[in-house]
Order: sequence, then structure tokens, then C-alpha cells
Amino acid sequence: MSPLPMFGWLHIARLGLVQACMGAVVVVTTSTLNRIMVVELALPAMLPGFLVGFHYLVQMVRPRMGFGADQGRRCTPWMMGGMFVLALGGFLASLATVWMGQELSHGIALAILAFTLIGFGVSACGTSLLVLMSKRVAEARRAPAATAVWMMMIVGFAATAITVGKLLDPYSPARLLEISGGLSLLVVLISCLSLWNLEGPVDSAASSATHLPHSLEMAAAPSQAQSEMKQGFKKTLHMVWSEPQAKAFTVFVFLSMLAYSSQDLILEPFAGALFGLTPGETTQLSGLHHSAVLCGMLAVALAGSGRVAGRLGSIQSWMVGGCGVSALAMLGLCLAAAYGPPWPLKPNVFLLGVANGAFSIAAIATMMRLATQGGEQHAGTRMGLWGASQAMAFGLGGLLGTAASDLAHFVLEAQGTAYAFVFGFESVMFVMAAACAVWVGRYDLQKALRRHPSSVVSPRKDLIHEY
Repeated sequence: MSPLPMFGWLHIARLGLVQACMGAVVVVTTSTLNRIMVVELALPAMLPGFLVGFHYLVQMVRPRMGFGADQGRRCTPWMMGGMFVLALGGFLASLATVWMGQELSHGIALAILAFTLIGFGVSACGTSLLVLMSKRVAEARRAPAATAVWMMMIVGFAATAITVGKLLDPYSPARLLEISGGLSLLVVLISCLSLWNLEGPVDSAASSATHLPHSLEMAAAPSQAQSEMKQGFKKTLHMVWSEPQAKAFTVFVFLSMLAYSSQDLILEPFAGALFGLTPGETTQLSGLHHSAVLCGMLAVALAGSGRVAGRLGSIQSWMVGGCGVSALAMLGLCLAAAYGPPWPLKPNVFLLGVANGAFSIAAIATMMRLATQGGEQHAGTRMGLWGASQAMAFGLGGLLGTAASDLAHFVLEAQGTAYAFVFGFESVMFVMAAACAVWVGRYDLQKALRRHPSSVVSPRKDLIHEY
């Protein structure tokens, strides 16, 4: 059985187009439809908030989606199927929004179905895409590849938001349905072209197995693979969860993403309430944060590229350091809440963004490495477990961030003290995430020492630096 060929930059760019298509559908459902429900239809903001949170809840099926990709040994059908379901859900969400203006209860029911499909589509396509990258992207390219794919997704966000915004003006329900339907067809078409013959045959054994009788196929497979194919999902998930490193990384993903997402909805209100910034100025502050996130992503991509890999620090150190600096930046926002305008808010937010971007890309690169480290037969289940942890964190993050802010305002009354309490809580979560990242790295070092027993007495610097 010959090893699978690694992806080049053209292959990675094609996966980035798929990621951008996912972002294009999601940004319309989470921002454009949100605004239409609240402004044009005068519905409570709680409704779109519930729907967005619900689609994160649906993504708890990610481990099952990853397990299905493991069993099929191909990721392309799951990505293409997931994109089709996502596109259908996006169009139905627009149809439901229009229907809410006529029959509110029927529109809400259809919206729940639509956001269920969106959650399923994102789970199937996103999980399988990461699994394929973990299997087919070389170690030296993982951090730059993750940065490239995620930047293409951000470009998809921005381009879709700008284009849809221009096409939708002046707003009418019929115009919304035309744009949404056209977007759904476009993303399916682009995804089909991007994924066409991208994966190729999984391996020689897999490609020939389709032409062999079932008994010969089972005889050709290793005994371990035969037993694993017979295992149920629950047993496989329990086996993955019992892996100490996989469990440690799951906790890290949850804590870091919870801290990351909790500040997203309160940063602008905080800047407006305590620093007196106008809505336009707070929007610019949010843009500064996102620009800084991109800078952090590019820094990790440079550090993990083949030519300078190791010279600017390992991916592990960027993951730990990114969380640590994020905690310090959050602590700075606590002081900003206490002292007010004299505090350099913009440099503080820029530092937070750089640190957020650094740890997030380092975490994705680590995720891609760990997914196949214990054997590719469970790569999808591992990736699904971590994806579900991230979805749970994002779903809770927005809720906890705003709820904690409201509760702190109610109990503490003083706005500065309330915001300081929330930012302090997020700083503690980042510290805990950094500790979990160290925990993940220790398992790597233990495995390295087992492979090189002589380094137990005198560990080689290059061996330790690798991890």
C-alpha cells in the first residue's frame, strides 16, 4: 500500500474555496437575516440569538459525522453532502424569515428546521475538511495551510456581506429570496468544482476493494482495521475520549474558545459605555481587533513554515503563549474598566487580537497533527469531538458573556466594576487554557522520550524543541 500523496498549495487553495463557501452561507444567516428579523420585522433580538445558538447545539453531532467519514474512508462525499445540506438550510432560513412577516409561528418553525440543516451541513463539511487536511497536508505546511484556509473563509465572510448588502438594497422579501437562492446554487457549484477529483483514491487497497468480493476485501484488510470497522460509534467515541492527550486537547479547545467568544459581544458595548466611543468608533475598534487577529495568524504561519520552522518558536509554544498573552490582554481590559479613558484601549485591543489569532491557528495546526497521531482510522471521530467542543464553547460564549455582564451590572451596579468582573473571568479561562496547552505538550514529550530512551537521562535540545 503506497502512502497517500501530500497536498500542494493548489489543493489547499481548493479546500480554502470550500471553506469560503461555508462562510458565505453562514454569514448571511447569522448577520443579514439577524438584522432583517430585528429591524424590518421588529422581532425580539432573542429570536435570532436563539436560532444561532441552536445551530451550534446541533453541531454536537460532529463526532458522529467524523465517525461516518472514518468508516467510509473518504471525506469528499461528506464535504459535498454537507455543503448541499448547508446551502438548502441557508435558503430555507431566508424563506422562513420572509414567512415570519406573514405567519410568525409557521416562519419560526421553518427557521428551526433551516438552522438544524445549517448545523448538520457545517458539521459534515467542516469536520471532513479538517480531517482531509490532517491526513494530506505535510507537517511543515500545516500552520501556513490552516492560516490560508481560514483567511479565505474570512474573505468569504467579507465579500459575501458586502455583495449581498449591495444587492439587497432596497430590501424586499422577493429580492432576499432571489439572492439567497442564487448564493446557495453558487456555493454548491463552486464546491463541486473545487472538490472534483481532489481527494483521488484513498489508497490502492481501498480503490481495489470495490472490485473484490466482500470476503476477499476483509481478508486483505489488517485484522485491527477489521475489528475497528465493526465497532459502533459509542465504543469508538469512548475509545477516543479515553486517550489522555485527546481529552486534554478537548478541554483546551473548550476553555480557549469559550474565553475567545465571550468577549466578542461585549467589547463594543464596553467601549461605548466607559470610553464614550460612538457606534462608528466602536465598529472601527472591532475592525482593529479582527485585523490584529489576522496579524497573529500570519505570524504563526510564518513561524510554522518550512524555511523558518523552529527558529521563531514551535507551534506548541505559540499555542501556550497566545493563550497567556490573551490572558494578560484581558487583564489589561480589567484595568481599562477600572481607570477608564486614560487607559490605551486601542493598543490593548490590538494586543488581544494578535494573541487570539496566534493561539487559534496554532491550535488548528495542533488539531490537524493530533487527529492522525493515534492512527488515521479514528481521525474523523477525534476531529468531530474537538469540533463539538468548539461549537459548545461558541454557543455558550455569547450567552455567558452577555448574561454575566447583565448579572454583574445588576449585582454590582457600577458599570466599570461589572465589565472588570467579566474580563477578569475571561482572563482566568485563558490561563486555564494555557495550562491545558502545556498539558497537551507534555504528552508529546513523553511519546518522544519513549521513542528515544537515551534522552531520558540527557534529553536532546532538538528533540524537546520539536514539541
